[in-house]
Amino acid sequence: MKKTLSMLLALSMACALSGCAGGSSTATTAAETTAAEAETTAEAAEDTTEAAEDAEDAAEDTEAAEESGDEAGVLSYEEYMAAELDTEVTIQAYVQAKQSWWEDKATVYAQDPDGGYFIYNMACSEEDYDRLTPGTKIQVTGYKAEWSGEVEIMDGTFEFVEGADTYVADATDVTDLLGTDGLQDYQNQFVTFVGMTVEAAGQDENGNDVAFLYNWDGSGTEGDDLYFNASYKGETYTFTIESYLCDSTTEVYSAVKNLEIGQTIDMEGFLYWYEGVNPHITSVTVIE
Repeated sequence: MKKTLSMLLALSMACALSGCAGGSSTATTAAETTAAEAETTAEAAEDTTEAAEDAEDAAEDTEAAEESGDEAGVLSYEEYMAAELDTEVTIQAYVQAKQSWWEDKATVYAQDPDGGYFIYNMACSEEDYDRLTPGTKIQVTGYKAEWSGEVEIMDGTFEFVEGADTYVADATDVTDLLGTDGLQDYQNQFVTFVGMTVEAAGQDENGNDVAFLYNWDGSGTEGDDLYFNASYKGETYTFTIESYLCDSTTEVYSAVKNLEIGQTIDMEGFLYWYEGVNPHITSVTVIE
């Protein structure tokens, strides 16, 4: 009997010890699981915070780039002038004057504070051409080219730079640079020539000296380009009224037709180049 009871007691103690051991293992496993889940949650929260910070930094970089005008691929004037001919270029500049529009292509003079651009045959609807008013900022992508000394952007496309400030360049006095290599540094800019003396441009059918010609050789008629000569410090230079830029209805066209040899004049216009300096004049004022 005692032997039986001893065996029962021993069995009960073993079961109790076994139950206690099982409970301890279960508690440890649950704690470990909770800790792991907490660590995973913390790591996920940290990843989310880092992603948000990266997105914020990217947005700030984009905003800063837009505000500074440093859009990828846009060249400064210096970079544009250094680019090889026949390569694609992208510039931003402000419209100064429109020369022509034909068959959805526009030709304009543009400028920024650093230099001037002649943009030839740029794809442009008639509606957009009407919006190309002086001072309007545009971004142009086209091909840098040279034609008889004139550096230009041709066969380009453009878009308006929305929200940009306007800019209209003041005329730079380049009179003293006439006849020097330094004059070409101002190519396509809005410039002025002061204190010039009107010289004979050629002769009429009666052999009399005249102050202007229709076309460079006198072969044109009313409405064609006007060519006239003016001298400075004993040297004579040729100037042009480009009829697409300033047609026969403009004040400057009439002013040149009324010039007299020997008059002193001031002029404004764009420093175009064709086999040498060939300014496209937009304003003529007789001084004396």
